[in-house]
Amino acid sequence: MSSESMERPLAGWRILVPRGGPWGDGVAAELRRRGATPVVAPMINFAPTEDPAALTEALHDLEAGRYDWLTMTSATTVDVIFSQNVTIPEATRVAAVGETTAAALQAMGYRVDLVPSGENSAMGLLAALTAREPRARRILTLRSELAKPLLTQGLIAAGHDVDSVVAYRTVGEQVSERVRQDVLDGKTNAILVTSGSVAEQVAAQFGVLPETTLVAAIGPRTQRDAEDAGLTVHLVSPEQTVTALLDAVTDVAVNGLPEPEPRAD
Repeated sequence: MSSESMERPLAGWRILVPRGGPWGDGVAAELRRRGATPVVAPMINFAPTEDPAALTEALHDLEAGRYDWLTMTSATTVDVIFSQNVTIPEATRVAAVGETTAAALQAMGYRVDLVPSGENSAMGLLAALTAREPRARRILTLRSELAKPLLTQGLIAAGHDVDSVVAYRTVGEQVSERVRQDVLDGKTNAILVTSGSVAEQVAAQFGVLPETTLVAAIGPRTQRDAEDAGLTVHLVSPEQTVTALLDAVTDVAVNGLPEPEPRAD
């Protein structure tokens, strides 16, 4: 392999980045560094909650110090509290679902008291928080409208007093006709699938993808969501982080897809 190929292993690859904003810009910059041509085409966007009064009340209670813990399960939730100029009291501890959410909190000037060391998921956060807090605590869980209430239900079952409040809604966003046609014509080498919502939009907007287009899922949980949406997933990052996802794509570009394991009779 030439030194240029080692430095730019994704040269010649055209990769669809399904989210915009700072997140999409950051992913695009890293793809360019690896030699790829990123196509930033937001397929989901975020809208205000349909119950803003409930969110306002919860954030007021948070600032008043009425919660022992605040759980954050996405970087978008961080954007919501930052846009509302929320100050988290020193006595209220903050739990982030994973490193990406933790980084978003820290970038906005918030501290992080707990990040699961294992799986970056609601269940991973539940395990870490219940291990940290065996006694009943008052907890605020901020979530997307589409998020399954696994964390809330688990915390309640463990004896905690939980307020679960919708912080935002996830809505689909149509890609341009040019992006859509490039995908259908096989000009897109890979599509990054970063959530179940993205997977649903990929399936709805593109239908049957060309066999040459790789679907790359961020972590096993997103793989399951993508397959439930009807997508064929070709590669899965072992961790639910952007770095792990791009590393997985890079590995395929360099070494090819692994041979499928033979099915047992």
